[in-house]
Amino acid sequence: MTNTPPILHLLRPADWVKNVFVLPALVFSLPRMVEDGVEIVPALWATLAAVAGFCATASGFYAINDALDAESDRQHPVKCRRPIASGEISVRMGLVMGVLLPPLSILAAYSIDAGLGWILLTYGMLQVLYNLGLKRCHGLDVMALAGGFTLRAAGGAAVIDRPISVWLLLEVFFLTLFLAFIKRQCDLQTAKNNNAKGWKSPAGYHDEHELDWGTGLAGGLAVVVFVMYATSGHAREVLGPGSEGLVFLTPFVISALLRFHRRAREGASDSPLAALLEDRIMLLSAGSFGLGLVGLLAFPDLREALDGILMTSPE
Repeated sequence: MTNTPPILHLLRPADWVKNVFVLPALVFSLPRMVEDGVEIVPALWATLAAVAGFCATASGFYAINDALDAESDRQHPVKCRRPIASGEISVRMGLVMGVLLPPLSILAAYSIDAGLGWILLTYGMLQVLYNLGLKRCHGLDVMALAGGFTLRAAGGAAVIDRPISVWLLLEVFFLTLFLAFIKRQCDLQTAKNNNAKGWKSPAGYHDEHELDWGTGLAGGLAVVVFVMYATSGHAREVLGPGSEGLVFLTPFVISALLRFHRRAREGASDSPLAALLEDRIMLLSAGSFGLGLVGLLAFPDLREALDGILMTSPE
């Protein structure tokens, strides 16, 4: 990050990859949209606009968060490198960026789609509550973060006017709850590895075993809900017969979760992008999952073949 301009560093572009959770509604709706003759390009542009809106809004709140936590961040061996904590950018500039970006993003989103605008506004309000106190509330902090990602998935569905399965929303919630616990675990382990005794977890996470339990619970539920979605009526409706083949991608999900947890216990970066770049097994798991998903979405014959093999519940 040393070559990154401080103002761009403040906006955390590496974290924009987290807005991939806007995409599931479009990705899983593609087969039915093609079958119904719906134009894909306008839906794609609308989805990219939603991604941009969430990126800008989240960046604004990152700036506010860094401005408010600058003193605490200076005590942490990694967070002390953030531009406000390191003195590269003033607290005032961080607050100005945080105050300007979210409202402008919400107004732009509302001009594109009213539903997206309301969802982005709800996301903004959740972030305000998070910065005002939820981030210091044990348990509520990680659920607030997961709720923000769930709103991203809902926004992706709203902007293309497609229904989204409750199972898919739950999958996003539990998967990002897992990632939120991973972030807390990375912060704690990094501080311990560097003997940063002056740093304290804002929400009071000081027990590694407690965080292990949280990641295990959230990760286990993420896997179960993924299987439930793969075998749900909604998946069969949008993907067609053979959608149950998604269950064969479960091992890749489990592998990725295990690697994330190991990295956290070692005090490595909690960034998904860093994990993909630094961990070959993580990259292999994510790549295999992506290829399998593309295969199921792009090849109806594959889904039909699986439908002839797999036993499914009667409709």
